Amino acid sequence: MTTEAQVIKTQMPNPAPSVPALLASVHSALEEIKARDAVELDVRGKSSVADYMVVVSGTSTRHVKSIGEEVVRFAKNLGVMPLGVEGEREAEWVLVDLGDVIVHVMLPRVRELYALERLWTVGDQPRSAYDDEDEQDAG
Repeated sequence: MTTEAQVIKTQMPNPAPSVPALLASVHSALEEIKARDAVELDVRGKSSVADYMVVVSGTSTRHVKSIGEEVVRFAKNLGVMPLGVEGEREAEWVLVDLGDVIVHVMLPRVRELYALERLWTVGDQPRSAYDDEDEQDAG
């Protein structure tokens, strides 16, 4: 017995909102629902999946889920249908894929465990004088 795969059609509005407009919508949603510790990461040149990632915390699983729902609602107001929403059932980490912007909503302990900010910013920090001294001592 074969079943046909379910195809979900997503389409960006024409014209699509600019990335700054999409980011502004995300930040408005986060502010509206009192999300915590939002960090915007520019991943252009590091990821072919998105240009920006926004990482944010919720205070409980219910809050994490509600933040994800609010981001989706604000995006739809711009005419953007999310390409995907994952993790709503467990609601420890909800991912909302808006194309050029991906939003990660996490419980603080999950955010600390996966450390996405650190993962996506490795090599971005300017070298310090202390780093230069360490290399001279080793050489």
